[in-house]
Amino acid sequence: MRSEQTILRGLRRHRGSASTVLLWLVVMVLIWLLWPTLGARFTAPAVAPAANPEPRVVVARGDLAADEQGTIELFGRLSPSVVYITTLNQVRGSWNRNAYEVERGSGSGFVWDEQGHLVTNFHVIAGADRVRVALGDSRVANAQVVGASPEHDIAVLQLTLDGAQPPPVAVGRSENLQVGQKVFAIGNPFGLDRTLTTGVISALDRSISGPDGPQISNLIQTDAAINPGNSGGPLLDSAGRLIGINTAIYSPSGASAGIGFAVPVDIVNRIVPQLIAGGRIVRPTLGIETDDRYSRAASERLGTRGLLVLGVTRGSGAAAAGLRPTAIDAFGNLVYGDLIEAVDGEPVRSRLDLLDALESRKAGEVVELTVWRERQRIPLKVTLSPPA
Repeated sequence: MRSEQTILRGLRRHRGSASTVLLWLVVMVLIWLLWPTLGARFTAPAVAPAANPEPRVVVARGDLAADEQGTIELFGRLSPSVVYITTLNQVRGSWNRNAYEVERGSGSGFVWDEQGHLVTNFHVIAGADRVRVALGDSRVANAQVVGASPEHDIAVLQLTLDGAQPPPVAVGRSENLQVGQKVFAIGNPFGLDRTLTTGVISALDRSISGPDGPQISNLIQTDAAINPGNSGGPLLDSAGRLIGINTAIYSPSGASAGIGFAVPVDIVNRIVPQLIAGGRIVRPTLGIETDDRYSRAASERLGTRGLLVLGVTRGSGAAAAGLRPTAIDAFGNLVYGDLIEAVDGEPVRSRLDLLDALESRKAGEVVELTVWRERQRIPLKVTLSPPA
């Protein structure tokens, strides 16, 4: 009996040892399987950060898109021809009466020809005592006003500069522009010199009120960002040709709202040579007096649109053709004169329309007017008179 108990105790010890050995075998297998992860986590030595790590370099495959390369090339080629204009006025101190200069405003301009003529907006330089120009190569020089056309908001300056002149901008055409065409504006918005913005032509033949009241017609509308300081800068096509002068924006806040306006280059190309030659626009006249306010009132009253003849100059072509002026009858009633509806078939709605129609004419030429008189439309031929 005692021997049986001894055998049973030996078997129990043997089973316990076997269980322990089996458990250890399982543990060793698990450690072996998990060692790549556990070893990396618990046994990898810490790596100190480099004192001066090497910059990360990523090599991109391919070049910039063709249109981006074209824009970069256009700006690099044209920006030296765009100038930063600052106007100055001379004032006297209230106490010591010493004279000194104060900055009046700023804007943009561009080189027109190799003789150093610059073109900008009239409202940029209007009322200034001195005009200072900063070039793209950091040179600063004075400029003199050669001539101006306020009704077109165009002015020409002569740059006084020692050394090489900056290159002129290539002049394009505006008669064949199309809505949707890409445009590029270079200027100095808010004094940030030589800034490039891009967009498209949004509309053509727009009319807005000019800075001093008179209407400016036949403008290009664009969504290229134009802000204060862009005035007078060039509007360019994708070939880098001048197609307009940035002149105004429509914005309730005074900043770009995506509606900017530019004077078409065909008008610029007609006006600038005259300003360079004589300092002013020389155009023949009909020999009449007009006022847009009275013309609008008469148009509403008569049921048509045109330019009311208020007076006729004695000895003029208008007098010889028999144009009738507006008058007051014996009873104090207003008697409307002739209402000019068109010149050579081109509609006339304002004084500026008439001036535009006569710009390409010369004294002695004959134009045909379409006139509204006594509820009927009649043609009249008028010989243009020399400018006063």
